[in-house]
Amino acid sequence: MGENLNAIEALLQDHQEVRQLFTEIASKTGEDKQTAFQRLVFELARHETAEEEVIYPLVRRDVDGGDDLADARIKEEDEAKKVLADLEKLDVSSTEFDTKFEQFRTAVLAHAESEETQVFPQLREVKDDDSLNAVGRVLDLAKKTAPTHPHPNVPGTATANLLAGPMAAVIDRTRDAIRDARQKLAS
Repeated sequence: MGENLNAIEALLQDHQEVRQLFTEIASKTGEDKQTAFQRLVFELARHETAEEEVIYPLVRRDVDGGDDLADARIKEEDEAKKVLADLEKLDVSSTEFDTKFEQFRTAVLAHAESEETQVFPQLREVKDDDSLNAVGRVLDLAKKTAPTHPHPNVPGTATANLLAGPMAAVIDRTRDAIRDARQKLAS
């Protein structure tokens, strides 16, 4: 995410990157598929946490019917976190992974579509360009400190993420570093 993107542009860029990763994962096998899947996990975990910390509190506060809108999208995100955590435990070469992954892909793409057609237009109506630029900078910071794996037992609220997120992020980044070091040793 570039620092000069407003919040909506940044989120749309994230959605496009996730769509590309889904395509990439479907076309890969073995270690390449695992690497692409790890990138997807990383991007989704950071993206969803940042939305929950930054975007949905704004939706609740500033958009008419924002509580219902935010609750619906956060419920989808919570369900996706559970599935993504389950997928991380599976061998990417297994039929079980492929079946569950396809269901996950469909749900995530529907979620992104809902944000793009329901949430983002309403945010544009209530926020001017300067505000969206400022929110984009906060969103970027939130992504930089977010966990890199799903934590389905942490409620999808800004408060829960702000309380549990920093520790989860440290644990995730440590786990990622150890995994990467092991992969380098095995090469």
